[in-house]
Amino acid sequence: MPGRSNDQQPALSEGPSEPVGKGRPTPKRKEAEAANKRPLVSTDRKGANRAQADDRKKQRSLEYQAMQTGDEKHMPLKDRGPQRRFMRDVVDARWNLGEFVLPVAVALIVLQFAFQQTPIAFGAILALYAYMILFSIDSWFLWRSTKKRLKAKFGADVALKGAPFYTVTRALQIRRSRLPKPQVKRGQYPS
Repeated sequence: MPGRSNDQQPALSEGPSEPVGKGRPTPKRKEAEAANKRPLVSTDRKGANRAQADDRKKQRSLEYQAMQTGDEKHMPLKDRGPQRRFMRDVVDARWNLGEFVLPVAVALIVLQFAFQQTPIAFGAILALYAYMILFSIDSWFLWRSTKKRLKAKFGADVALKGAPFYTVTRALQIRRSRLPKPQVKRGQYPS
């Protein structure tokens, strides 16, 4: 300020001076790289493998339990999300010809082997082909109705990548053996 003399300026604290910088020399590049080096593989490989196997086993157990109870948080990624849940519920709510593909195929193949070189064996093979064609048609109708319901619920820009395969493979499984377990009864379509 004008008119102020040097005697009136506040004095700076005169204590022990603090070191400037970090107080130690910068390490050489070679030393810094050597300090950061860690082995990529543990020195105790058997122990590390055992620990990794235990972790995988716990994760699989947690996922299996989640698929039994319907807990979305711990399900595998391919089964998570509201769209996948909706597709599962649509498939589980309806009767599908795919559920019976395996039992029908086994019965017809056994019939064919039991009556080789007879018209019954030929009829069994034709019946199997006819059933597979009917299953294909039923799967097409299933996907068409599921797609329409998905678009109505989640909007026209819903991601459908992998959805047809997901619904048809679920329809191919016997209801009791489906994982994640069905959460709806037959005829109880999701809204």
